[in-house]
Amino acid sequence: MPLGTLDRSAPTLFKQGPSPLSRLTLYSALALFLMVADARFHLTEPLRKAVSTALYPLQWLMLQPVEFADKGAGYFQSLQAAQQGMDDAQRTMAQMAVRAGEAEQLLRENAELRQLLALRERLTTEATAAQVIYDTADPYTRRVMVDRGQLAGVEPGSPVMDASGVLGQVTRVFPMLSEVTLLIDRDQAIPVLNLRTGARSVAYGDPVAGHGGGMELRFTPGNADVQEGDLLTTSGVDGLYPAGLPVARVLRVERRADSAFARIYCAPVAQMYGARHVMVLKPVVADLPPRPEPAPAAPKRGGRK
Repeated sequence: MPLGTLDRSAPTLFKQGPSPLSRLTLYSALALFLMVADARFHLTEPLRKAVSTALYPLQWLMLQPVEFADKGAGYFQSLQAAQQGMDDAQRTMAQMAVRAGEAEQLLRENAELRQLLALRERLTTEATAAQVIYDTADPYTRRVMVDRGQLAGVEPGSPVMDASGVLGQVTRVFPMLSEVTLLIDRDQAIPVLNLRTGARSVAYGDPVAGHGGGMELRFTPGNADVQEGDLLTTSGVDGLYPAGLPVARVLRVERRADSAFARIYCAPVAQMYGARHVMVLKPVVADLPPRPEPAPAAPKRGGRK
């Protein structure tokens, strides 16, 4: 056999190495030894720390998309929940505000009704309770409409007052409604009495806000004894208003040297713009005795035949 044809490799018997079972046993024993050694002597702890430190940036970078998606979903959910909570809170606050306003209005109306009941007990004339329903559409007058008319026995000229004092006078009557002209209307006048001095006068409506108050005592002498704060009541001489009803208080007195009359401005004691519950009184003229017949004219004397 030629020398070049000789196979110099090792036989197959020597190439096999350890058997799989031997390798499994060896690796298992090595793993068990390492686990026991690590549990007892913490041999691999520095290695784990080094590996975790080296892999932390990569781990953090890979977790960012997941965390961003979770945080974004949580943000939108919390934003929606906060918006819903804010809407519910605003709705609740609005309902509470409405209920508080209704409760306050009911308390105010209850107080007004109690005052009207007390006033009705003090009045000696027949009175009918009414409610102001709206103001008239004419901007140049001061009139309101009440929910009592002819069917309730309301008559033209009937005095109208609230719990504080005289409010006005019925000027027109309809079957179910009545028109009340307020004291501050420019065409309204009422005889009054100064409680402090006993002097009688006539108060006229003066709706001009610059004059103050809304009423004025006209044709009062400049030397008349009138002071700020004097209370004016109905005198009862007109046959419509009962005597002694509060009308107004003197607000300002202007005396001028170039005029024989003083300018006296008064503020009504009744709520001209806020009254809701009122009393319609029966005119006093219905309770007065009839006026006597005028005396017949005396015949003329000494006429030529």
